[in-house]
Amino acid sequence: MSPSTPEPQLPQKRLFFALPCAQPQRKAIAQWRRELGLRNGSPVPSENFHLTLLFLGAVELDQIEQVCQAAATVSRPQSPLRITLDRFELWQRNALLMLTPSQPPKALGQLAYALQQALLPLGLGAEAKEFRPHVTLSRRFNSTLPESPSEPEFWLKCDYFALFESHQGRYREIARWPLDGI
Repeated sequence: MSPSTPEPQLPQKRLFFALPCAQPQRKAIAQWRRELGLRNGSPVPSENFHLTLLFLGAVELDQIEQVCQAAATVSRPQSPLRITLDRFELWQRNALLMLTPSQPPKALGQLAYALQQALLPLGLGAEAKEFRPHVTLSRRFNSTLPESPSEPEFWLKCDYFALFESHQGRYREIARWPLDGI
């Protein structure tokens, strides 16, 4: 290949690890969001509500099996995670409107860190930012934090974490691992 010829692009998928929100949780959060009467931003579809553990970005198809094998080796909490989403925040720099936990469980941060460390040998996760657990309600939100009719108080009970593919605004679960230790 000559220096001016670009290398062929291998097939890839946009991947991330997350704790999914169960259907009753998604429904309650979506109802609360409707009560805000938002007139700005792009609301995240309720079926996409999740708490990201680690965003991987574009991963070559032939690496996905290795990603799953690495995820299977991480130390996991000995029981389901219970996360209270009790803060309503606007991250102006990223234009994100979200729910966050005021006191995230220590095990949540440990799981996110363990995933990042397990994927470093594959050349993935090295660019991970500081872990800030959240559930995104709206993207491209360019206004002030709306007045909330009631304080947020949602509980996520997660008994597994999963690897998801992001494709054209839809998230598809690829694999999952129980939160019952290893």
